[in-house]
Amino acid sequence: MPPHLLGGGRVELGLGAGAFWDAIEAMGGPRLTGGQSLQALEEAIDIIRQLWDTGIRGGVRVNGEFYQVNGAKRGPALAHDVGIWLGAYKPRMLALTGRRADGWLPSLAYLQPGDLAAGNAIIDDTAQQAGRSPRQIRRLLNINGEFGAMSRGPLQGPAEQWAEELTDLALSDGISAFILGSDDPGDLRRFAGEVAPAVGELVAAERAPGRSPVPTAAPVAGQAASAPRPAMTGAFAVVPTPDDGKRRSSKQVWDESVRPIGPAPDPVRTYTAHDQAAAQQLIEVHNALRTELGEIYNLIDQVAAGTMNVGAARSHINQMTMRQNNWTLGTYCESYCRIVTLHHTIEDQPVFPHLRRGDPRIAPVIDRLQQEHHVIHDVLDSVDQALVGLVATADAAGIAKLRDAADLLSDSLLSHLSYEERELAEPIARLGMG
Repeated sequence: MPPHLLGGGRVELGLGAGAFWDAIEAMGGPRLTGGQSLQALEEAIDIIRQLWDTGIRGGVRVNGEFYQVNGAKRGPALAHDVGIWLGAYKPRMLALTGRRADGWLPSLAYLQPGDLAAGNAIIDDTAQQAGRSPRQIRRLLNINGEFGAMSRGPLQGPAEQWAEELTDLALSDGISAFILGSDDPGDLRRFAGEVAPAVGELVAAERAPGRSPVPTAAPVAGQAASAPRPAMTGAFAVVPTPDDGKRRSSKQVWDESVRPIGPAPDPVRTYTAHDQAAAQQLIEVHNALRTELGEIYNLIDQVAAGTMNVGAARSHINQMTMRQNNWTLGTYCESYCRIVTLHHTIEDQPVFPHLRRGDPRIAPVIDRLQQEHHVIHDVLDSVDQALVGLVATADAAGIAKLRDAADLLSDSLLSHLSYEERELAEPIARLGMG
């Protein structure tokens, strides 16, 4: 039984002109030139379409240069109209896409800046020359990436970063579906449950009445462009990480009892899925910082056991996110602010000034958070100083001082992160990032 029937119609056909000639030849296929492979592909598309057309009497007949079919039986009938998508990159293949294909499906990893725009232009021109509307040809994109709490490059970071980058591709280049190349169930669930809905909402917002229209299709991954996913609304459901009150150190770097408290959430307000994702991202970034605390203790254990020298441990710590970034919420902004705003960078729309303007009642909380950022920076310096001191002593006392410094860092960092989440998660969801 054909795959489209076994799959209940959930199958499209992706074709190429033969990029892996060694493998093709090893399996008995002929090695063709570029021009020959394009001609062979066009003949193959003609044969495939005739085989699928069961409304015509008689067999399929094609007398091509590379394929000859004399009276082949048509059918079976398709469960739905199967689209033929071509993985095209060069002008002649793009022109074939415009003339004969139902969709253009390149892979992002093989594209250079400007390739999508140039490819779209060729496809549109050749489609019109062939008497077709360019809108008949769907624009799709194979993508690969890795989810993470911090941004490390294109499609290398939090779900919100993915949503911003894919939204830009949809609005700028007309991509109507993104196909994730992954066999990781967690990545697939996150892509379907977080990224695709966020992209749909962002594109819908960008195309709302009063905004400049764009001629491309709304991108909800794997879905038709004509059916954008509606925004989900509800009560604020993001749960900040509580402070368990446990402390490792006998020292305190601040008085937690005098921390300001921001305004209580409006009990009747609703929040979209995208609003709540913004708040959740703050917690995910913080969780990465919490994980790094465990790495610091692991490094100390290795130094104590003699399996790592102090210089290497110090280098590792100095390369950590908590050391490299402009502290906690600053880290969050670098990875997320630019994603939510779409058209603004973090330099243009710093988060603290935006929150102050959006709700002046938050100002005392922001003042306190900024003070704590400076304190934590000093505590991090004390860990570094303990490492430097250990180089000179290389004894149990030096290890003990290093552990004390790490304990104070753990106490202050975990307390601070919980406070920041408690006070800013809801305002971020309510006010956005600029």
